[in-house]
Amino acid sequence: MNQRYDYVIVGGGSAGCVLANRLSADPSTTVLVLEAGRSDFAWDLLTHMPAALTMVIGNPLYDWRYRSEPEPFMGGRRVAHGRGRLLGGSSSINGMIFQRGNPLDLERWAADPGMATWDYAHCLPYFKRMETCLAGADDWRGGSGPLVLERGPAVNPLFGAMLEAAQEAGYPLTDDVNGFRQEGFNRFDRTIRRGKRLSAARAYLHPVKDRPNLHVKTLAMVHRVVFEGNRAVGVEYSRATPWGTPAGRRVHRVSAGEVVLAGGAINTPQLLQLSGVGPADLLGGLGIDVVADLPGVGANLQDHLEVYVQHASSQPVSMAPALALWKRPFIGLQWLLARTGPAATNHFEAGGFARSNADVDYPNLMFHFLPLAIRYDGTKPVDGHGYQVHVGPMYSDARGSVRIVSTDPWTHPELRFNYLSTDQDRREWVEAIRVTREILSQPALKPFDGGEVSPGPAVQTDGEILDWVARDAETAYHPSCTAALGTGPLSVLDPLTMGVHGVEGLRVADASAMPYVTNGNIYAPVIMLAEKAADLILGATPLPAEHVPFYRHRAPR
Repeated sequence: MNQRYDYVIVGGGSAGCVLANRLSADPSTTVLVLEAGRSDFAWDLLTHMPAALTMVIGNPLYDWRYRSEPEPFMGGRRVAHGRGRLLGGSSSINGMIFQRGNPLDLERWAADPGMATWDYAHCLPYFKRMETCLAGADDWRGGSGPLVLERGPAVNPLFGAMLEAAQEAGYPLTDDVNGFRQEGFNRFDRTIRRGKRLSAARAYLHPVKDRPNLHVKTLAMVHRVVFEGNRAVGVEYSRATPWGTPAGRRVHRVSAGEVVLAGGAINTPQLLQLSGVGPADLLGGLGIDVVADLPGVGANLQDHLEVYVQHASSQPVSMAPALALWKRPFIGLQWLLARTGPAATNHFEAGGFARSNADVDYPNLMFHFLPLAIRYDGTKPVDGHGYQVHVGPMYSDARGSVRIVSTDPWTHPELRFNYLSTDQDRREWVEAIRVTREILSQPALKPFDGGEVSPGPAVQTDGEILDWVARDAETAYHPSCTAALGTGPLSVLDPLTMGVHGVEGLRVADASAMPYVTNGNIYAPVIMLAEKAADLILGATPLPAEHVPFYRHRAPR
């Protein structure tokens, strides 16, 4: 190995950009980031235009385009899973919605053995360190971090009608879903700054890219972590094309004081397994020498599934006119010159969180409202005006897996999510659709309601609802929990160090480290986790816990 770095970070996505910034802050420390995708070029307008998210998801220049194995409870459907194929990772192609989750998510984490320092009080300082909340800093929100967060304007009359309808249905408004009280409805924070997407790469990596001790290699596919005994000493990688294919056969080696994996909930367990860290039976069956038998690597896979409940609009107030082909050049020019107009927003400007039944301690349903009826692939259920709610359960007890099928790092692993496989999941899906219909049928929306077009009035019984969800649901793009923190039999990471159990010199800091998926979009918790992990990796004194109150529907048990 000719080159040596103090830290080699595998993955230049959301977590990797945070780690690159924080670990290279000491000029005496050398850091290398290896990203299999390409750079997020400044001239690439689709990367930076917020409304272009439908053009990048599914596009092979931007998206790794994973698919699940046939899902047994969804009629054998293979569900598409987009993951970002460029610096910034999925933060460069996602919907730009910023939600921390509920404080009780972190209390749930901390209730597991060895996880006491991952409660809300210990994580809140890292949430605050990472953000500049333009709506105002306070005890719950930060005011000087790299991620500048603006509140969606939600001026379209359909947003106002939806917020009023939620109240009419008995669901309150909240001042800030990321503050004292998540439960309720309001405008959403988003990672858009002056009309442009603010990805993790733009917030964390680009401002420090000229540090002489920080090196970033794109189009670098890591094949495996190199071990000497049970200690990680480096990695092997080869060059890739922008389309995610090998650019040659030459394998490069680089040595590291420590290797930090930040590839996400799919790539991190894949690389661990390729490197001999994972379930011994799986590795042995593929002829991989076992470095550490950890059955939890690739297990515990969690995600959020969602559907669109769509209505036609009887009034011409939706964003549908912006979809007209003849208008797109003018909308694009408006964005290019002034960073304003329909292209300068993600359109997910408001929504909320609610409990679907009396048994849950905190919201188990998330709602995103869109003043437009359209799918991520651009298909529309109606030719004219419409609106929709994205909804799905937030903490399903369904569990899946990520398992390699080959020793070739270019071969995608098998992804099994087991959506709709549990009684709880199926029950909450029925409740989710009934709550959504209850909100959308309120008087405030009556002046706009042209009728439900999806799933449509023919879908009424529990069985019909579940059949429709199985046919129509899509991932919300939140895979997580496949190399979980903890001390139990399926845990993979030491909660105090982020180190992989059973080996030395190897750490993980990304969505795979979550023990349970959080209630909401997972981008914000991933950034928080990476911020906290950076201090643990550096051996820095952690930020002091902040014991502030937060809303609880019922008193602690």
